[in-house]
Amino acid sequence: MTARRFIVPALALLAWLAAAAPAAAERLVVSLSNHRVAITSNFVGEELVLFGTVERDAATVPRRGGYDIVVTVTGPRQTLRTRRKDRVLGIWVNVDSRVFVRVPSYLAVLTNRPILEIANAETLRRLQIGIDNFLLTQRIGADIADTVRDDPFRVAYVRLQTQDRLYGEIPTAVTLLTPTVFRAAIPLPAEVPTGNYAIDVKVFADGAPIANTTSALEIVKAGFERYVANAARDHGILYGFATAMLALLTGWFASVVFRRD
Repeated sequence: MTARRFIVPALALLAWLAAAAPAAAERLVVSLSNHRVAITSNFVGEELVLFGTVERDAATVPRRGGYDIVVTVTGPRQTLRTRRKDRVLGIWVNVDSRVFVRVPSYLAVLTNRPILEIANAETLRRLQIGIDNFLLTQRIGADIADTVRDDPFRVAYVRLQTQDRLYGEIPTAVTLLTPTVFRAAIPLPAEVPTGNYAIDVKVFADGAPIANTTSALEIVKAGFERYVANAARDHGILYGFATAMLALLTGWFASVVFRRD
């Protein structure tokens, strides 16, 4: 009788845990076509391909609306100052400035359909999905924080980055080849910064995130360009002296060749 008093509550607890456990058991697996991109003098941009699959086990319940894929690619962090010009006494001068602190130099949000159709605004904001929801911290006085999406400095910064194709949202970049297999095209413009890139992949179903994984990408300079860039960074004084001497020699050689007697 005593043993039964303990067995019955234990069975009830196990049944409750089983009922409370999530029915979904999806797992996300991705593979990048190239994890290292070399930039040379003739680099005009490149498009990488990310392949992925949503693996399900026997206990996974079917999804009524299928899957949605969100791929967020962020480049090396940078701190920079933006300035706003205005006309003062007929002259355009800098009247205000703002410092963006450790914001991505590259930001691409790739989806299979518009992000507002994937999840509600609160979920998108909480997960920082989309450029409008991504944190772009600024130094405002003594504080460092993000601002509202219609802040003039934030809007101008995003607009300039978008014009240079360093920021962007592409709602057609992800293609579902089958209900569980997808490919994503990651555009890299010619002006893409070098450094380490983070790739975050999320799977949504019925408006809720159910799985995610990450990958990485490295962009480096190669060939003579890499040697020049390393010399300028590691030996700034010698590099400046050599550049000045090369300019003087080039000017002297040009004066000799094109001299009129």
